[in-house]
Amino acid sequence: MIESSQRFRVTFLALLLFVYCLLTARSVCAQGNYEIQVYGSDTVAPGATMIELHSNYTVSGTQAASGRRFASDGTEPTNHALHETIEITQGFRDWFETGFYIFTSAHSGFGWEWVGDHIRPRVRAPESWHWPVGVSLSNEIGYQRRKFSPDTWTWEIRPIVDKKLGRWYWSFNPTFDASLHGENSGRGVEFSPNFKVSYDFFRSNGAGYRKVVSGGLEYYGAFGPVGDFDPLREQQQQFFPAIDVDVSPKWEINFGVGVGATRSTDHLIVKAIIGRRFSWKRDRAVPAGD
Repeated sequence: MIESSQRFRVTFLALLLFVYCLLTARSVCAQGNYEIQVYGSDTVAPGATMIELHSNYTVSGTQAASGRRFASDGTEPTNHALHETIEITQGFRDWFETGFYIFTSAHSGFGWEWVGDHIRPRVRAPESWHWPVGVSLSNEIGYQRRKFSPDTWTWEIRPIVDKKLGRWYWSFNPTFDASLHGENSGRGVEFSPNFKVSYDFFRSNGAGYRKVVSGGLEYYGAFGPVGDFDPLREQQQQFFPAIDVDVSPKWEINFGVGVGATRSTDHLIVKAIIGRRFSWKRDRAVPAGD
């Protein structure tokens, strides 16, 4: 009991420190469309590696300015761009993992280009604490080239709360973004909430594993600076009907089609996530007679 209480105090103080550092930083412009995912609270198991490919195609997005090759903010237009992201996540403890992202973009007239890299350590409340909901904290920092974002160095802190209730699942990510270097570094802290709710429509027991197909809705928003939100037309509001296919504990599969509800949002995006877990632990042979 004392050990659990001490762990809670350490986690709580760490959260306060992260929030304080964030509030003294500056905000980032609205979210990109490279890694579109509402996080769950689980972390990758110790000694295991998760490799994911995020593929997002913008059917209808930002256009080049009249007579120019780039959009009005100096970035490459997203219309008809394919964004591919490789995410590699390593589990170190049952409460700690670190992810690394490689962002790329493929676009007619520009070719296939490297966009930038991010690193994302994450901690969570271990199951041994027996909390009624899953809780974790993601802390992401990284660089992206100026031709893809007005802000070249950014920082994101993402609290994650989720819960599985029978066939229902929900996850809430009240995310805060910060620009460390770029055009939006004076805007203040930006609030970008993400939410997901899904329902298991199909379950089957096969080969000792329960296979599940679930469908639901994912929401991605970017409201603007905390305490002084942007006008609704300048906010980002996206809704993704999505399907998750759970065929094996080794695989993660997600498909979705996103619709932007405001003029500042890419209007139509198709996304897919395919992930594979690899375990590097080997069971040691038990000596005879033990």
